[in-house]
Amino acid sequence: MKDINIEDFKITSKINIKDLPTTYDLEVNKKKTERELRTVSEELAEIQNTMYAHGKYAVLFCIQGMDTAGKDSLIREVFKEFNVRGIDAHSFKKPTENELKHDYLWRHYIALPARGKFGIFNRTHYENVLVTRVHPEYLMYENMPDIKSVDDVNEAFWERRFEEINNFEKHIADNGTIIFKFFLNVSKDEQKNRLIRRLEKPSKNWKFSSDDLDERKLWDQYQDCYEDAINKTSKFHAPWYNIPADDKPTARYLVAKILYDTLKEYTDIKEPELPADEKSKIHLYKQQLESE
Repeated sequence: MKDINIEDFKITSKINIKDLPTTYDLEVNKKKTERELRTVSEELAEIQNTMYAHGKYAVLFCIQGMDTAGKDSLIREVFKEFNVRGIDAHSFKKPTENELKHDYLWRHYIALPARGKFGIFNRTHYENVLVTRVHPEYLMYENMPDIKSVDDVNEAFWERRFEEINNFEKHIADNGTIIFKFFLNVSKDEQKNRLIRRLEKPSKNWKFSSDDLDERKLWDQYQDCYEDAINKTSKFHAPWYNIPADDKPTARYLVAKILYDTLKEYTDIKEPELPADEKSKIHLYKQQLESE
């Protein structure tokens, strides 16, 4: 398998989204890719077990992408070896009535993982600068004091939101959360193929909505919004990674590899030792149990 340098996928300078690749050749077949993914996933699960015991860091896993990019299946395959007690997964959809009574980041704050756990945000706080930017009329449901109509939603408004998101991520990073943000970059042609498969396969029909076709017509607008969001929020403490997503097994492996290669560098993550007085009595406790 091709050696992976995770820095090749990290966004560290201004990007033009049209220049980002949607394909990547691992130089192996699908079965080999899946075997390698299983190995990396098992290694990640071991790190997570240690993190759970260590209790000093949390991991926030954020995943965004156009419809059909493969978000759900990627989460399933990357984290399938994990102990469920170590994961808190959230899929953020249309805000509820209660969520709309709070600021737009509130529902994300209360879903953050505790130290020792992985938090998975399937669609994230970035929906608030992606979907709402393409459809600013949705902002009217937030009932904000300074937004009386769509005409009040200007560039200054979006710049403020980017600043708020950056501050949110910096705050949680400073307090022990390791942040990963993955953009599953699927091509428009591949999205079309996947939508057709949803229509052709009865077992996939439930995933299809006519709204998917309406949103597809807005492809260029979404791409522009993704480009702006990535450029303004990819930071050292919360980097974005471009994941070529036209091939799902490849995308899954790249994400798992980035997680593993990054987390293994945290050499301070170790299982805690028993207090010295308890450790010195281990043989006594063992004898006590064996004598029952």
